[in-house]
Amino acid sequence: MFAHNKRLQYTVRVAAPNPGLANLMLEQFGGPQGELAAACRYFTQALAEDDPGRKDMLFDIATEELSHLEVIGNIVVMLNKGAKGKLAEGVEEEGLLYKDITAAGNDSHVTQVLYGAGAPLVNSAGVPWSAAYIDTIGEPTADLRSNIAAEARAKIVYERLINLTDDPGVKEALGFLMTREIAHQKSFEKALYAIRPNFPPGKMPGDPRFSRVYVNLSQGLGEQTGPWNDGKQWERLDGADALTPVDGGDGQASVELSADEQAVLDQMAARTASAQDGEPLTGAELGSSDPEMNLKAKKP
Repeated sequence: MFAHNKRLQYTVRVAAPNPGLANLMLEQFGGPQGELAAACRYFTQALAEDDPGRKDMLFDIATEELSHLEVIGNIVVMLNKGAKGKLAEGVEEEGLLYKDITAAGNDSHVTQVLYGAGAPLVNSAGVPWSAAYIDTIGEPTADLRSNIAAEARAKIVYERLINLTDDPGVKEALGFLMTREIAHQKSFEKALYAIRPNFPPGKMPGDPRFSRVYVNLSQGLGEQTGPWNDGKQWERLDGADALTPVDGGDGQASVELSADEQAVLDQMAARTASAQDGEPLTGAELGSSDPEMNLKAKKP
């Protein structure tokens, strides 16, 4: 059950309309790192979660993300207020109105005309929101890591949006939303490390022959080593060793076929075999302006 409180979680105070800025703000409304994507990601995880603590946390954060969607949506609408009336009532000459809503040099006129200066579920480039943004896989240790990364990405987008505006009220509201991404990331990290063990994700252990191997396949100028690829926890393969099949095999793919299957494959191979002799004449040569190719095409 959901109940809507008509007060925003954070008060939105916009100093002046700015359609171009409104268009950029849509990135956190209908974009892949935005609030709707986060709310849906955590809500679907909560539905399937069997641990009562994680389930409660996910429902709490999913619901808060909806309140953040409301905050960012109100920022978009407030920034569009000036253009909305002008666009609807046609009080300015066409050229002046177009100049007004494109003053920031971006495609805000698209969302103005198509969506009436509202808050559509699209990103800042006008791409519609998609459920493909939701990457829940149903394994807590994998989903929590994805959630941590999602909160980090959202924080970075908010930082960039803050750097785009000098409107103090918008900056404050975006700063609040950015800070809540930090708090959520911390909750997800605590929940992840409360699962012991939590690495590797899932139940099955890795093959010990390969789980400690680092294969240095990008060799040459600029090569670096560090704790991510060298040290006591790694068996490092360099040079020719890095190009050798790590399982000790010959590196060739094979399959066992029945006699009937092999006979049909041999028949197909014989029918589609390339001739090794002669030089076939092609349509490219017949229609070419290259003298050498024309000469070849004219030979009997």
